[in-house]
Amino acid sequence: MPASVWKGYLSFGLVSFPVRLAAAARPETIHFRMLHRRDLSRVKEVFYCAEEDKPLNRAEIVKGYEYRKGQYVVVTDEELKKIAPSTEKMMEILQFVPASDMDPLFFEKSYYVAPEEPVSKPYSLLRRAMTDTGYYALAKLSMHNREHVVVLRPASSGLVLHTMFYKDELHEANKPKLSEKDYTRQELQLAEKLIHTLAAPFKPEKFHDTYRENVEKMIEQKRHGRKVTVAKSKPMAPVIGIMEALQKSLAQNAKTSRSAAASKSAGTRKAARKHRAA
Repeated sequence: MPASVWKGYLSFGLVSFPVRLAAAARPETIHFRMLHRRDLSRVKEVFYCAEEDKPLNRAEIVKGYEYRKGQYVVVTDEELKKIAPSTEKMMEILQFVPASDMDPLFFEKSYYVAPEEPVSKPYSLLRRAMTDTGYYALAKLSMHNREHVVVLRPASSGLVLHTMFYKDELHEANKPKLSEKDYTRQELQLAEKLIHTLAAPFKPEKFHDTYRENVEKMIEQKRHGRKVTVAKSKPMAPVIGIMEALQKSLAQNAKTSRSAAASKSAGTRKAARKHRAA
């Protein structure tokens, strides 16, 4: 069973049932250790008291909130537990919203919602009802010293939960300022045609982290004393007019599609010959 990050009850109306959350995804990165340049020994992080000019152990450290320059309010873990809201153990659905109303910009982290019971009629009922109506559920829950607004949505594997950013956490000032329409109808038609030539079903397994792969390759090369391979970079496309760029893109895509179709056809013929020979 995967590690749970939250356990409690999910309720809608007067119906409630136990559930648990497990992380649905996490970034995979290459981790480096901090080393002393001279002898490559591990460097340890040391907590240091600036006032007494000496290192401290963890038992001597407390949490403090700076309410004024150099002035703090000390807060303990026990005090934080005492003021935890009911959403620490109860995730109550506050409302249902059309799936089309949800802007992914608000989504933060993803979790699988699993029923605690081997067979949970309320869980299955809620998932099916949300699927049939096309609605997502908004709720609140507390975890990791923070109360989150969350959205639950039905998926083929069950219910999925996303923690959400609050409205004041979105950087509205960073929004781009859109200019007035300054393109022609012909340019729009070419752009739409280009989109259709690049359209394909979403297959997440096709995408991978090239940078991480290059780092792993570099580490292996250095381990074995080999020369580090320099990564190839794509040349920048020359700056040309938008019409010419769209037309060239369409022509290039058409050529690529013909080449892919020819390769597929050759592969099919080869497989057919191999089958007949067998």
